[in-house]
Amino acid sequence: MSRVCLVFFLAVVTVVSGCSKGSAAPGAKAGPGSGAAPAAVQAAQAAQAGQQIPAPPAAPPKPVPAEFPDVLARVNGDVISKTEFERAIQTVEARAGSPLPADRRDQIVRGLLDQMVGIKLLKQEAAARKVVVPDADVEARIAEIKKQFPSEEVFSQMLEARKMTIAALRADQRDDLAINRMLADALKDKVAATPEQIDTFYQENQERFKQPEQVKASHILISVPQGADAAAKAAIRAKADDVLKQVKAGKDFAALAKEFSQDPGSAVNGGDLGYFRQGQMVGPFNDVAFKLAPGAVSDLVETQFGFHIIKVVDKKAAQTAPLDEVRPQLKQYLEGQNRQREAAALVAGLRAKGKIEILI
Repeated sequence: MSRVCLVFFLAVVTVVSGCSKGSAAPGAKAGPGSGAAPAAVQAAQAAQAGQQIPAPPAAPPKPVPAEFPDVLARVNGDVISKTEFERAIQTVEARAGSPLPADRRDQIVRGLLDQMVGIKLLKQEAAARKVVVPDADVEARIAEIKKQFPSEEVFSQMLEARKMTIAALRADQRDDLAINRMLADALKDKVAATPEQIDTFYQENQERFKQPEQVKASHILISVPQGADAAAKAAIRAKADDVLKQVKAGKDFAALAKEFSQDPGSAVNGGDLGYFRQGQMVGPFNDVAFKLAPGAVSDLVETQFGFHIIKVVDKKAAQTAPLDEVRPQLKQYLEGQNRQREAAALVAGLRAKGKIEILI
């Protein structure tokens, strides 16, 4: 399935399942990082794709049949076949990690079919504008896709599971590249975010740019295995106490972290956890870190991971991120929004003058 198709399917995928979180370093509820980005900044990367077609209105969907007909729709005479549509559903389910929920099947199927109509219209428009995609570009895209699989055999198994031949995949990618190039050309003079647009959005959305208090800290973790008995735990605590004495005696914290810390995510960096916000670390770790002054070192802090020695390096007070700091990301975000709006308008225009037949 082409990249542009997958972009269109994102809205459908989010209906099927929620997002998952990655693994966290010991001491963290979620992975340590630079703190919460403003919502507009967080949305910037998602908006980059820019070719999303809005989902259909949330009116009660017309029921869809349990078994699809051979042809589900015609777009200016170009069919959306049962095979093509079922392959699209497979892609959505694979990305969501779950089958279509039965209670929302009608809604999701209708939305997916609507988006596939949009893709057909864009493909036809690219052909009408005589967009040419060299074979070398198609082969480069196929090579990119193959890199996502551990072997040629696994790649072939994916094609077989999706009932797709390599020739069909090449044709799909050629269409995708043609649509992307057509959109880039058609929208190139319509998506730029002006300084005035950026300034206005920033002033009208101050809440989105508020950043909570953050702490930058390093730690040394002496881990306690799950199920350790009292004697084993006492021995581990004694080891942690010995490391703490070395820290208090003035030995280099980063060097001690590299030597003794059992947190694989931070030990190699001298225990550095970067900046984190309130609530991002587990309770006892969080409470101590936010109470310590910059440069201070904690006593032993016990969590479910073991015994921590925490050194606070820096603190940032809660603030509203200044415009100059977020301007590049905000520009990117707003241009993504402009691109989505203009792409939707283009598709709406193609729908208005085209002949769309929905057969389910």
